[in-house]
Amino acid sequence: MSKVLYIKANAKEKGQSRTFKISDSFIDEYKKQNPNDVVLTLDLYKEGIDFLPIGQLAELHAPEPGTGKNHPILKYAFQFLEADKYVIAEPLWNLSIPAILKAYIDYITVTGITFRYTATGPVGLCTGKKAVNIVGRGGDYSTEPAASFEMGDRYLKTIFGFLGITDYITIAAEGLDVLGNDIDSIVGQAISKAKEIAKNF
Repeated sequence: MSKVLYIKANAKEKGQSRTFKISDSFIDEYKKQNPNDVVLTLDLYKEGIDFLPIGQLAELHAPEPGTGKNHPILKYAFQFLEADKYVIAEPLWNLSIPAILKAYIDYITVTGITFRYTATGPVGLCTGKKAVNIVGRGGDYSTEPAASFEMGDRYLKTIFGFLGITDYITIAAEGLDVLGNDIDSIVGQAISKAKEIAKNF
């Protein structure tokens, strides 16, 4: 039995996010294929993730010995470590990820929990896990010249690799805000792709 952490980062009201239509379809298909797995949904806006509090930054670099999973900040790092698979869903905002998702990354990137420093450099402690990032983009960032400006999925892939997660797939719905595009078709194609990937995730 695997634990799946479904991380959602979009401020839109329920039913309005095109990204979530795709990611929810992925999760629905995954549950059909893996009925015994545990899927935990973490909606960052509903969770109220905020920027790191003043005076608590040191806890991310040197957690006190014996710090437990109920710690208000470190609990997210422990939760992340315990998961076997990750599904991240977010829009491309201003060429990157929403600030709330970056804040969450700051919560889970903790020395001694999700990575550690060694004599030869940092080593991720989340090895053997896999992730899929599902992103909706207003423009088409799949080819140049726009591809060079895309820094959201690139960042997530890099930070997940830093934590030891190298089995990483991206599902992107491109051109969702381009006038004249058939948005329903774009979303529909992304949903179909998501369902196919979910079958073997």
